[in-house]
Amino acid sequence: MLSLSCKAAIKAVIYLGSQYDSGAKSGIKDVAEFINENEHTVGKILQKLVKENIINSAKGPNGGFYITKAQKHIRIIEIVESIDGEEVFRQCGLGLSKCSESRPCPFHNDFKPVRELFKKMCQEKKIYDLCKNVNSGLTYLIG
Repeated sequence: MLSLSCKAAIKAVIYLGSQYDSGAKSGIKDVAEFINENEHTVGKILQKLVKENIINSAKGPNGGFYITKAQKHIRIIEIVESIDGEEVFRQCGLGLSKCSESRPCPFHNDFKPVRELFKKMCQEKKIYDLCKNVNSGLTYLIG
């Protein structure tokens, strides 16, 4: 459902959000290493997230990527839409371009409620909700 880039973006934002309390700024290499993703890919993703005002960056020796208090309250759907677009919540479960109510794929009727539930979760969950569980040790970003 989500692209690999979108999954990496969500992990990167959660990581940056988990660093909020310490006030730390993270470089591309640090983020990529922590979320176990390609450094080049992470760099492009982080730049896009800055452009979309989901995260911030600062240049210089004490620079890096970080998240503000206001950004911690951004909903996950904003990350998903900035990377994969809104159509991700309308895509066919098998990736067919012509799947519809009148011409459904074999997964259509089972996948549609799952897709809608996932969209609802992305609309309700905020960056902060996911970061607090990482910081408390209830959830993990590393595999």
